[in-house]
This record gives sequence, structure tokens and C-alpha cells, in this order.
Amino acid sequence: MKHILILFTDQQRYDTISALGNRHIQTPNLDALASDSVVFGHCFTPSPVCVPARYSLFTGQYPARTGCNNNNTERAGVADGFYSQITAGGYHSCCVGKMHHLWDPYGSLGFEKRHSQEELAAPGDGYMEYIRGKYPWVFDYNGMRSEMYYIPQISQLPPEDHPTQWVGDRSIEYIRSFDSCKPMLLVSSFIHPHPPYSPPAPWQKLYREDPPEPYCPAPEDLDTFQAMIGERCSLDRLQTSRQDILRTKNFYYACVSFVDYQIGRIIQALKDKGMYEDTLILFSSDHGDMMGDFNAIGKRTMVDSSCHIPLMIKYPGAAPARRDAPCSLVDIAPTLLHYAGIDYNPADFDGVDLFSDYDRDLVYSQHGCGACGSYMVTDGKNKLVYLAKTDAYYFFDSVPEIRNHYDPANPVVTALKQKLDAYRSSDCNKSHESVTYEVYTKTHPHYPGRMDHTYLHEEELAAIPSEYKIDLT
Repeated sequence: MKHILILFTDQQRYDTISALGNRHIQTPNLDALASDSVVFGHCFTPSPVCVPARYSLFTGQYPARTGCNNNNTERAGVADGFYSQITAGGYHSCCVGKMHHLWDPYGSLGFEKRHSQEELAAPGDGYMEYIRGKYPWVFDYNGMRSEMYYIPQISQLPPEDHPTQWVGDRSIEYIRSFDSCKPMLLVSSFIHPHPPYSPPAPWQKLYREDPPEPYCPAPEDLDTFQAMIGERCSLDRLQTSRQDILRTKNFYYACVSFVDYQIGRIIQALKDKGMYEDTLILFSSDHGDMMGDFNAIGKRTMVDSSCHIPLMIKYPGAAPARRDAPCSLVDIAPTLLHYAGIDYNPADFDGVDLFSDYDRDLVYSQHGCGACGSYMVTDGKNKLVYLAKTDAYYFFDSVPEIRNHYDPANPVVTALKQKLDAYRSSDCNKSHESVTYEVYTKTHPHYPGRMDHTYLHEEELAAIPSEYKIDLT
């Protein structure tokens, strides 16, 4: 029986797994999975922000083809994804956790069963209903957002009811109750380590020494990276000190370790059921987090810490290995459809099956479009970025990048520029003009503004005596 388990995190950068080189972090279960897997060392997100990255995973297509290139509902997409193809192919299918498909956040998305856990409170969210029924005084059950969005904080919930363990528990329940007369597709999708960085106690004490220092280029190269990253998530604008970012990094690592613990529990459930050997297990994330690198935090940029993601696949019949050719989330759909024995038209995908026709040497990434677009092409060793805001190209001959070496006479640059320009020309949404960060901040001086659970505002207001004023706008 060919079972499939997808383990997916949010905002987890490539270098946050001990087996992949980070000796500071504790990830024993991901390390064990890596020892049984094909590890893809140069996997890059098709877009360094949640919604378009996940939509490209869903469709197997780049943002230039889908038109979904930012966290905007109007471009969130409506296509059928590969989950429905696997379900139609005879699989029992279940999804637990965050999907972040804005056009239908609580729909089936092609699964027979869903246990939903989206970031913000809304009618029908399975995790919200569970927590509000058990802890009616807890409003920020995924951590406090708004002005605390990038501030490390301890979860208001005990470990057993933390959003990460809720995904682990529901996944284990599904495996234990699974009727193995048909193959299984299970997606276990964790919100963490996405901000707010809020591990449960006492997991927040797992890292109490300084982690590795964030990477910062030489002063003469800072202008290049500041142009690529922008001001939105700069540490200077957020008034974040070196000590602040080191504490944040430790809480981010703690979130990763608590996810790792759940992954171990889920895999043990497979072993207890006798399904481990017959299950393809795929682990990845939608994008990274700069975590102080380049004097910034967050995502939305083509620097390595934002767009380089982990990908490992335990593929029954394939020996553990390390592969360094570039790949992308768009490759997951054709890879899993081929494994499941489900016919598909390769022309429907920009991705390829990583275990049969893996002959591509370039991958792309995109954030925004038009005057606000940034685009990248990489072979895993060299990277070319085009930034519409500056109407300039940036070339890096190492990944992670160190210094801009753009030279139009360089034959490597010439070849990559031809490919990147062709990708940009193919962008189906290329004429779209979105509001720039600078324009937005002039009209919204307190940006990023409120990102709280607006659905619960009435209940929050009712919890405060009327003689006190509270700003929930």
C-alpha cells in the first residue's frame, strides 16, 4: 500500500535542522527522518510569502502562471489542486492544520476530511472552536499579533492544547483510526514557527544561550541588500536590538523543536500501525525567515534566509541520499501523483517528478508583480534577482549570497538574465500595480496596524469593564 504523509511548517528556513548543519538547534526527529530520506539541499520557495507559496504547491505552478503572487485575496486562486486528484485516485485523505488558501479557507480543498487551524479566528475553524470551548478567556491562542507580532512570547496555553500539539494529536488520531484497506494521504500542517513566536512553557527555556549571530554583509554591501529587502521588516524600523533578535531567534528555535516533537509522535504512530515502511514522508515549509540576517526579520525577499527552504522525502524504494540540484515546491504535486500511480498531464505543471525526470537546472521565485515585483532565478549555486522598484538586477555567485557581482558581460549572468526575463514576460499578472509600502505607510502611519482576531472583538470588549478604554481597531 502506498501511503503519503506530508509534514509542512510555516516560515521555517533551511538551516534550522541539526542534521542539515545547525548544531545549535535540537531536532532529533527531523534528524532521524533525514537519515531515511533523500534530502534536497537547494530547494527554493516559488514565492517568499505564505499564500502564493502554498498555492504554487497546491497547483504545481509558478506565480507567473497562477497570478497569485502575494497575500491578497483577489489573487488567491480558485484552481483544483493535486490533493483532489489523489483523493479521486482512491486514497483516504485528511488535512490537519493551516492551509491558508484564502478563496476557500474552510472548504474541503480536495480532502475527504479536514481539521482546520487557520491563523485568525473565524466561524468554522476547528481549533478556534476547541480552544474557545475549553479556555474562553484566551483570545490570542496563536500568540498575540499586532505590535507583538515579532516579539518572543510564551503561549497562554499548556503544551497539550498548544496549536502545534493540536495538529500532532489530530494527526495521530487519524492514523490510529485509519482503515488500511485503502492508501492514506495525510497532510499535517503546522502554523509554527511562523510569528508570533510563542512556544508553550517550559519549551521557551530550551535555548537560553546566544544562538549564532545573524548574518550581516560588509557595510559597503548593505545598500544592495537593503534595496532588496525594503524597510517593512528592517530591524531599525521595528526598533529591534541585537539582544532582542537573539532572544527572538531562541524562541523561534523553540517553536521548531516543539514541531519536531510532534513530528516524532506522528511518525511513531505510523510505526505502531505498521505503516512506516510503506509511507512516503515529505517534510518542507512554505518559506523562510530572515531572523536578523541583513538587519531584518520576516520574509518577502529573495535573500537566502527568506527563500531557501528544507525539503526531505523518505521515498519507499529510494536509498537515503543528498541531492544538490535546484528544486521547488512546484515539484511536489507531480512527484506525489507519480508515486501514487495517478495519471497526469506534465503540461499542467511547472514542476517535475523529483524521482524520475529530474533534469531541470533552474528554479524561479516571485513576490508581487508590476512596479512592486521582485523575481529570482537560481541554479542553486548562482542567483539572479530583478527588483522592479530599482529597475535593477543583482547577481550572486554563491548561495547564501554575500556580494552583488552583477556584470552584464558575464556569460553566466547573460544566460540567467535571458531566463529570468522570459519568466517575467510570461507573468500573467505583470501589469498589476499594487500599492507600494511607502504609499501605504503614508496613509497608515501605524503599519502593520492591527492583525488581531477581529472576529472575537466583541467578546474581548465584553471582558473589559466599561470604565476602561481598549483599542481594538
